[in-house]
Amino acid sequence: MATMKENYSNYQKAREELATTHFGSLWLNQEKRYVKPFKLYGNVWFVGDEWVCVHLIDTGDGLLLIDSGNCGATAMLINAIWEAGFKPSDVKWIIHSHGHLDHIGGAMFFKRMFGTELYLSEPDARMYRENPEISAIQDSNNICDELFTPDYEIKEGDVLTFGNTKIECFMVPGHTDGCVAMFFDAYNGDEVKRCGYYGGFGFNTLQKDYLIEIGDTDYKTRQVFLDSLKKVRDQKVEVFLGNHCINNQTLKRRQKQLENPDAPNPFVDSAAWGKYLDEKRDALLAFMADPANN
Repeated sequence: MATMKENYSNYQKAREELATTHFGSLWLNQEKRYVKPFKLYGNVWFVGDEWVCVHLIDTGDGLLLIDSGNCGATAMLINAIWEAGFKPSDVKWIIHSHGHLDHIGGAMFFKRMFGTELYLSEPDARMYRENPEISAIQDSNNICDELFTPDYEIKEGDVLTFGNTKIECFMVPGHTDGCVAMFFDAYNGDEVKRCGYYGGFGFNTLQKDYLIEIGDTDYKTRQVFLDSLKKVRDQKVEVFLGNHCINNQTLKRRQKQLENPDAPNPFVDSAAWGKYLDEKRDALLAFMADPANN
């Protein structure tokens, strides 16, 4: 049986080893990524951090979150909601864009603390039941982190109503089998803009070793991803909400807001959605054509 001193030594060693890994910075000192929350457009707020986006929608009948942040970052999310002028206990619903650990971190806290209803796509809910390792929850470095059973499993074509907000949902598999694209109207007084959100753009789940491990030895998921991009490419989107900040240059657009608050809102950009989806299409085609990936 290990002594307390030995256990502490093992703990310290594990932290030091984590710090040297490629993704170590994503788990250690997450607070350095905190972003002061801000109104993105109308009744839509940004309450995420420098890496992972979380959006808050004031529906007039409770708060809706799109995603619940990275595992280990729930305290930051709670603070951001408070700092934005809202009460975390008023979060009635959380829609999760997909089932990876960096987007579901606060789910069980909100469920247990406030009775928040949790939404996840039908395919990713099945993944949680049958192949939970695909969620990568085991990489959170905290055995207290856990997956959840959704209160509602989102299906293709669902139109979900939350207060004054109706969200139209489409399955866009690729990053996971159950990524969800969402489209809804946001309100700024009498002005209405159409928001668009894509459930996951990362190619990390298209690497050959990963696909072989999950049983896709023909790499069919790559074509599925391409088809998903095409499926929603021509949706009308005036406000593009990122899944990660890099998708829509969240922080650069925010800086423009701060520098010139009287200028047109930089998040209102009807070309941004199509431009980015085209960039991902072209990048994926190049990825698929590269012999190193086959």
